[in-house]
Parts: sequence; structure tokens; C-alpha cells
Amino acid sequence: MQTTPSEVLTTLSTIRDYIRWASSRFTEAGVSFGHGTATALDEAAAMVLHTIYQPYDLAEAYLDTVLTHNERQAVINIIDRRINERIPAAYLTHEALFAGLSFYVDERVLVPRSPIAELIEQRFSPWVDEDQVDRILDLCTGSACIAIACAYAFPDALVDAVDLSADALTVAEINVKKHQAADSVALYQSDLFQELPAVQYDVIVSNPPYVGHQEWEQLPEEFRSEPDMGFKGGRTGLDIVLRILVDADDYLAEQGILIVEVGSSAETLQDTFPDVPFFWLDFECGGGGVFLLTAEQVHDYHELFLTALN
Repeated sequence: MQTTPSEVLTTLSTIRDYIRWASSRFTEAGVSFGHGTATALDEAAAMVLHTIYQPYDLAEAYLDTVLTHNERQAVINIIDRRINERIPAAYLTHEALFAGLSFYVDERVLVPRSPIAELIEQRFSPWVDEDQVDRILDLCTGSACIAIACAYAFPDALVDAVDLSADALTVAEINVKKHQAADSVALYQSDLFQELPAVQYDVIVSNPPYVGHQEWEQLPEEFRSEPDMGFKGGRTGLDIVLRILVDADDYLAEQGILIVEVGSSAETLQDTFPDVPFFWLDFECGGGGVFLLTAEQVHDYHELFLTALN
């Protein structure tokens, strides 16, 4: 039997109560996750704590703190919206965490959730000498979370962040200002490399659209709240990825590396190029479908990539 809002207000009182209640409601309603949290309990905790202006790592002792009437009502309202509207929690809270940093997000950008965050926190070790990284390129930057996280990890480097969407770049600008990163992060509206200066990068990193048509049709409703141009990668999912593989040859420094997330299209990419030694990266925190190629490998297989693109 569905509990009424008035019953929730009068029978539940603590932070712990509302996290448990929200988790149960998410499970009952069949809510889909995958935008920064993996379980109903994790998402409930994140949403409740954000709504009452508490940190996500709040000490357990405070979970038995009693909420005020207004706090309880605010939690009920946002949980109801999450269930009824089926939009990602980050669009309700306007916050997403990436590489330990907080970013503003709304419906103009994908919700940050790439496993590339783990690579950035490790400063792309052991693939580069961090002291030799002077320029970084983030293609398809969206909220600019990858670019800004790279700026933190490599404080002496210049980071160029590219997106075709003017709406996405508006959000990216919000985050550049939020993190006071204007001196290190430059934003470009460009179709991949097209509008970039003729420079070479020590690291090119990208989380481009890579979802094929068939997979797109099967995604849960929550994913359809995000901008579809951030997902759709053509029939096989590789349209944008192939263009990156071809053009990166002109923009990688001699000792540079290319890192691209292709997610569920990883098998398709490897089957398309069975002789290319893609290095598929492992992640302690979960996730996959991210490959690394050296500048030398990108150059060696340039003709093969170009043939596939044409």
C-alpha cells in the first residue's frame, strides 16, 4: 500500500529514515540508475543529503539527526520528481561529482560519469611523464568535467575543451568560472578538430557519442532526458570515433597518447580493426570500454582508419 505524503511527514523523522524510504520507493518504482550512482540506496543517500545541504561523506553519527518539517517536505518533493519524471538525479540537484570535484549540470549536457575520471586522478600514469604534459585536448567536452579535472591534475598545462553544442559550452563556461579555471581551460565551439589552432597535444582525451541506433532505442527513459547528440554515434556507434582516430594523427605530439571512451561499442571497434593493438584500460572503480593508443600507433594505422572512414 502506498504511503501518503502526510504519513511520511509524521512517521519518518531522521536522515536515515528518509534515505531508507527513498531507496524503497526507487526500488518499488523500478527507477533506472547509471548517472553517477549504481543502486537505489546510493542514489537515495545522494539526493537526501544534497537536499538538506549536507556533504555526501556525512559522518554516520549524523544520520540519526531529526529533520525539520520543511526539510522533510523538500526531500519528499524531490524524490517524487525523480520517480514521476524519470530524469537523472543530477538534473534535479544540478550537481554531479567527477574526479572528486563538483560540477553544475542541467539538461544541456550529459551527466558526468565516465571512468576516465580515474585515469585523470592517476595523472594518466604510467602512460605519460606528468612533468612533460604541456597541452591537453578534451574532445566533446560537454560540462567540461574532463577538461577541468585535467587542469587540476596538471596545473602547469593548458587544456583546450571542444564541443559542437553551443548549449553545452554555456554549461562548460559555468563550470570554468565555478572552478576559476579560465587561465588554464580554453573553450572552443568546433566540430571535433575543425576550429582548433594548429598545435600538438601531449594528451587527447574524449568521451564522444558512441551509441549505435539499436542500443539507443533500448535505453531506459532516464537516458532520454539527456541530449541525444551526446549519445548517437551513427548506425554502429563509431561515426565520431572513426573521425577522431583519423584526425588525431595531426594533433598528437610525438610522445602523445590518445584516450577514447567507446563504451558498449568496444567490441564493434575491435572487430572492425582486429589488427590494431588497442589497449583496453582497466578501472578499479568500475567501468570499461576505454582504449589508449600512442601517437606512434595512431600514425602507423592512419591509412587503415582513413579507409574505414571513407
